[in-house]
Amino acid sequence: MRYFIEFSYNGKNYFGYQIQPNAITVQEELEKALSTLLRTPIKTTGAGRTDTGVHAKKIFAHFDFDGHIADKLPYQLNSFLPPDIAVHRIFKVRDDFHARFDATFRTYHYYISLEKNPFTQSSAWQHWKKPLDIDKMNEACKILFEYEDFESFAKVGGDNKTHLCKIYHAQWEQQGTELKFTISANRFLRNMVRAIVGTMVEIGSGKLKPEELRHIIEAKNRNAAGTSAPAQGLFLVDVGYHF
Repeated sequence: MRYFIEFSYNGKNYFGYQIQPNAITVQEELEKALSTLLRTPIKTTGAGRTDTGVHAKKIFAHFDFDGHIADKLPYQLNSFLPPDIAVHRIFKVRDDFHARFDATFRTYHYYISLEKNPFTQSSAWQHWKKPLDIDKMNEACKILFEYEDFESFAKVGGDNKTHLCKIYHAQWEQQGTELKFTISANRFLRNMVRAIVGTMVEIGSGKLKPEELRHIIEAKNRNAAGTSAPAQGLFLVDVGYHF
């Protein structure tokens, strides 16, 4: 039988979600806890793989298990897992349902602190030395909807079979002394959101004009876009499915 697990994590101490050799990952910790409590080797498949230092407020993974899943398993897992990983629920799905390939959308938030804040050093980009023009950044957001090939924002050497993504929503808003960027799409390329944010900040700081984003996208070259924004400001906040 196939089960979905909904969980969240602070990515500060992890080299992303996906298991890697000689690195601590969220997947490794989750599978270790599941295997111990269910008393059989458990392998999980996540909705996506986040980069080193990136956080997830809401993410899913699936795993197969033929025995009975007790209602108290989420509580047991939370007692067993490190403090920076939390399981919220576990539920049965059809046997062919896939956490990655059946996802209909993914939504990310990116946070930028507009003032030096000692309490958000690990959860926002501290960009307080230069002002940002949020209107120009939102003007650039509208250009993203004109395209579906985002190779210019893909990590060089990645294993993407296609660079096509359909962006459904992209917007900047100011919340007190923070800027929050919300972006939703059917899929994202590795490093894509951070590359978009880094380019948007160059637009907001006046280094680029909003309309120059078209030339960057059409170049289909990572070197044409801005430097990737720091990982700590990025949060995966939602993954959608038709259960």
